[in-house]
Amino acid sequence: MPENIPKLVGEALHESADLAQEEFALFRTEMSDNVRTIAIGLVTVIAAAVFAILSLIWLTQALVDWLATKVGSHVLAALIVGGGLAVIAIGLGLYGRSAIAKTSLAPKRTLESLERDAEVLTKGVSE
Repeated sequence: MPENIPKLVGEALHESADLAQEEFALFRTEMSDNVRTIAIGLVTVIAAAVFAILSLIWLTQALVDWLATKVGSHVLAALIVGGGLAVIAIGLGLYGRSAIAKTSLAPKRTLESLERDAEVLTKGVSE
């Protein structure tokens, strides 16, 4: 019986190393997915900002001038155009923020898997 103890300890160490490698691979995959999701949300928010700025630069003056001929007031036309562009920018910003809020950098699946592994190892040692 004492001859089997080193063999069992060696097998346990080998299996623990394999388990640690698998957990690390899961961690890397999960973190990569989370970072990718956050990056998409950030890109959407940046696109909203770029859209708002470009719209203000290229279209605002022309639209205000055209609308001023229809409503008879340059100030009223500027308020209408500015309000419309603000609604677009806010909508895109809220969409990007909600995409970011849907995820976190915490590796939930990895933590759950580590907890299960710890329970299995604890049960195996106590038996």
